[in-house]
Amino acid sequence: MKAVRIDAFGGPETLVYGDVAEPRPGPGEILVRVRACALNHLDLWVREGIPAYKIRLPHVLGNDIAGEVAGLGPGASAAIGSKVVVFPGRSCWTCAFCKAGRDNLCESYGILGANGGWGGYAEFAVVPAGNLFPMPASLTFEEAASFPLTFLTAAHMLETLAGVQSGQTVLVLGAGSGVGVAAIQIAKHLGARVLAASTSAEKLARAKALGADALIHSPPEDLYRQALRLTEGAGVDAVFEHVGPAVLADALRCLRPGGALVTCGATTGPTAEIDLRYLFSRELRILGARMGTLAEFRKLVPLFDSGRLRPVVGRTFPLKEARAAQEYLADRRQFGKVVLSL
Repeated sequence: MKAVRIDAFGGPETLVYGDVAEPRPGPGEILVRVRACALNHLDLWVREGIPAYKIRLPHVLGNDIAGEVAGLGPGASAAIGSKVVVFPGRSCWTCAFCKAGRDNLCESYGILGANGGWGGYAEFAVVPAGNLFPMPASLTFEEAASFPLTFLTAAHMLETLAGVQSGQTVLVLGAGSGVGVAAIQIAKHLGARVLAASTSAEKLARAKALGADALIHSPPEDLYRQALRLTEGAGVDAVFEHVGPAVLADALRCLRPGGALVTCGATTGPTAEIDLRYLFSRELRILGARMGTLAEFRKLVPLFDSGRLRPVVGRTFPLKEARAAQEYLADRRQFGKVVLSL
């Protein structure tokens, strides 16, 4: 089959398009004919060799897959040719975390295309049968590939961790990114007022059309001052954060007493400095998010069937242009998701 693989860690030049052996499904696994695979910043970090994700080379990236059932391993059951979307997490289902429904904290947890096996930068992929869900009928393959990781992460962050409720105010940083676009929609679905922040005026305009209630162009605008102005000095109930040290200190200042900052990324670096006195004197919470659970994903998929949530595809590339797609993502030129179309 055709695939894009990495034979060595490094920059986008390490991506190689060519032939690799087609995978065969093992017991309880299903072979999926990949029709679309969305990109994530995780792809870039794994390609660069981030220590947290120990993988064997060569490796095929890609966490978000939509496609068709093409083959069955022993004991697996599915209709050949049926359209499916793939839950990207892989867990053991026997440890204490899995039994408690917190499978994203599983002792052997992995993400497809990262430390959970080969991913979707290929014509075919093998996934556990339990990870397959019927693809929402109203979506294209490209749209279906655009929601698993980002919308699941946003729902886990805002609903499960931060406990956002109707009438509260949420500040979404990096509002033009794939996960930012998801966060705007999830927060609105929960009944919250959304302040969208971005360095791009163009992306803010699109965030407004997506449902954001107010916009912060930061920089040049001061994030903290604008957040207070837009909340009449009260501050926000929750901050949705995935940028890292470039904004973390200011983001914490935007919270009202008792508020929560929930984070899932560190695109500007891994280390941030905060004033602990400010943290404990206002009883603020900082919460880390590790994607989400299978149960949360099962709850999420019907919202796309009903049209209450909608993926946003920023741009598509053919598989052989995966390098250009990653460079486009790294330059942060997209609004929504960047997708490989097969």
